[in-house]
Amino acid sequence: MKIIKSVFTVSALLLLISCMGFSKKEEVAKATFVPSKETKVAYFASGCFWCVEAIFESLIGVEEAVSGYAGGHTKNPTYRSIGTGSTGHSETVAVYYNPTKVSFETLVTVFYGSHDPTTVNGQHPDYGSQYRSIAFYKTAAEKQIIDAAIAKLNKEIYDGKIATEVTKLIKFYEAEAYHQDFERRNPNQSYVKAVSVPRLNKFKMKFPELLKGGLH
Repeated sequence: MKIIKSVFTVSALLLLISCMGFSKKEEVAKATFVPSKETKVAYFASGCFWCVEAIFESLIGVEEAVSGYAGGHTKNPTYRSIGTGSTGHSETVAVYYNPTKVSFETLVTVFYGSHDPTTVNGQHPDYGSQYRSIAFYKTAAEKQIIDAAIAKLNKEIYDGKIATEVTKLIKFYEAEAYHQDFERRNPNQSYVKAVSVPRLNKFKMKFPELLKGGLH
């Protein structure tokens, strides 16, 4: 009986500090973002989108980052449906950036430098196909940059173990409003404190030269 209780307690704690453990769905007014004529969009998936969004929004040249779903085979996915792993989607962030201030190549560097690309279907503490690593491309030039980065990192750091999918973007679905800017709006939420903020701070220490306003 004690063993069963202990397993239940551990499972509950893991759920509490996992991205999927969040169930509060308060109404949040959707912010209006108007891209400039120079704005381009890149798409990346590397675990919980709350973390990924915060990382990219900290970069010089990034105008906005939007959490959503991509890489799947069903229409109009939701947070609940992608959590089953049956829709094929991965939690994905659309990164709106000014290419005169930050290049797609730099965004790819940030992508690989802010998560473990050798993990299959997950980023600790979140596991499942919805948390898999994907670098999306829209053009042949973007794919070439992604492929070159993988080849270099596999040779110099990861010994051929990168598990990131390289996938052409077909459709991006914006996530529910309460997911947008989640880390910024929920600084005291358990997952944000235990996972998101430490991941962001680790990234900031690694790439201080890329940050808006420098390291702080």
